[in-house]
Amino acid sequence: MRIEYFPETDTLSIALAERAGVDAFEVADGIVIDVDRDGHPVGIDIDQASKHLDLGTLDLGRIPFEAERAMG
Repeated sequence: MRIEYFPETDTLSIALAERAGVDAFEVADGIVIDVDRDGHPVGIDIDQASKHLDLGTLDLGRIPFEAERAMG
């Protein structure tokens, strides 16, 4: 998974999988879900992200990271 913010367009992009998206569905104003050929979500794009989200915080609690295992 990869999360990127593009300030020049105020867009937050979340890549959920490495598979290519073949279709997209706008689920709310400016919020688009990309799906693969089987209909599984592969990405989320949020336009005007600063209006929808608090971009100053990111809480990744309970996410199993390899680095966390190596440290612990």
